[in-house]
Amino acid sequence: MSAWEPLTERQQRILACIRDFLRERGYPPTVRDIGREVGISSPSAVKYQLEQLEQRGFIERDPRSSRGIRLSASGARLLGSDDVVSIPILGIIAAGEPIPVPDFSLRDVGDTIELTRGILGDIRDLYALRVQGDSMIDALIHDGDIVIMRHTRQVENGEMAAVWLRDRGETTLKRVYWEGGRVRLQPANPTMSPIYIDDPRQVEIQGKVMMVIRQVR
Repeated sequence: MSAWEPLTERQQRILACIRDFLRERGYPPTVRDIGREVGISSPSAVKYQLEQLEQRGFIERDPRSSRGIRLSASGARLLGSDDVVSIPILGIIAAGEPIPVPDFSLRDVGDTIELTRGILGDIRDLYALRVQGDSMIDALIHDGDIVIMRHTRQVENGEMAAVWLRDRGETTLKRVYWEGGRVRLQPANPTMSPIYIDDPRQVEIQGKVMMVIRQVR
């Protein structure tokens, strides 16, 4: 089926269901949720329609998550929605040992990723980074994923953040813990050790993680 062929009425209802479910609840529907909302009793029939919509580029799916269904920018536009937002991808962040990269700047905009506004909520000060490394796999952040960040200079204990290490000229993605006179940068991988920074002045928060966009492999 060509992407230019009109959608069936059932496919249109499924797209609208995904949009409305996310707006009302703040998270995507499952296959069973969609079936219940649009009146399709067979999960396999819903899955077939989702496959068709995915092949035509109107939705994107993460096979590792039962709720990994979202409208693509094309799907949102097809519904006549103006809720598509372009988030700048500013570079690479290491989820492993810190790697030398330029300091992130909201002015250095290159590639972008398009998401629906209903997924993001408040879109102020958002940017995206590509993840390199597997130190955060227990937080469901894998090598090659994209993290949506909110630009901020402060995070609470345990929040995931992009951290600039001034004295090393390196960045890393870790959970941040302020422990008296030092900072612990904690990976989410049991095979990796935390990074301890004895001088908190060397730690500059570049932003905190708001969302993960998983790349299908």
